[in-house]
Amino acid sequence: MSYLEIANSLPLYLVVGVVLFFIAGLCVLFIVKSYRAGLAIGMDRKVLKKAITSSASFTVLPSVSILLGVIALSGSLGVPVSWLRLSVIGNLQYEATVAEMAAESMGKALDSSVLNLDNLVTILAVMTFGIIWGCLLSIFTLKKYSSKLSLQRNKAEKGKGGGFANVAMTAMMIGLCSAFVGSYMGMAIRSTAFIPFFTALVSALFMALFERIAKKTGSEILDSFSLALSMLCGMAGSVFMNMGGLV
Repeated sequence: MSYLEIANSLPLYLVVGVVLFFIAGLCVLFIVKSYRAGLAIGMDRKVLKKAITSSASFTVLPSVSILLGVIALSGSLGVPVSWLRLSVIGNLQYEATVAEMAAESMGKALDSSVLNLDNLVTILAVMTFGIIWGCLLSIFTLKKYSSKLSLQRNKAEKGKGGGFANVAMTAMMIGLCSAFVGSYMGMAIRSTAFIPFFTALVSALFMALFERIAKKTGSEILDSFSLALSMLCGMAGSVFMNMGGLV
């Protein structure tokens, strides 16, 4: 069997299916319990049903970005693994970056044509070991951390500043974006591979455009779907540039 045949084999689909079925069951359980809790405190049934339908509608298009991530990763890691990681806990930025780092540490590119089963197991182990700590730490530290966030929020509402949390989150996002853009620029300079850089640039421009339109119009729908739409625009732009031989 080839690498992709193993990565997309039936046993992997069955394992992933069991995990996702369990998580979907938990989601249904929480919905039922929340609905009953709302009725218990006197909330109107119409209000509860409206909250359910509006929440469901607002999750459809943002989930497109997750689907795009599954498609992007499935070419190198297979559909089951990509589906599991991006459906439960991971995100495309983390999963793709860590998978590529793990492959490069073994002297391979994140490409199904050069990877083997041992590489796949190593990549999955690195990805899992790297992301599991957030779940474990949440069990022991989330309650205390949430109380500190509430305190910082109260200070911000009283005009006493947002505290370290807001600064840390902003700095983290700037650092993350800088790392990706710097990597793409380095690729462009070293090997004249300009498409990743221009794809990121196109996505960023469309994201800024969507955010500006959402703020001016007050459109909550566009604000929620701006990430997925900007990803689609960036991918379409990269296809156009590649086919047109522009870069």
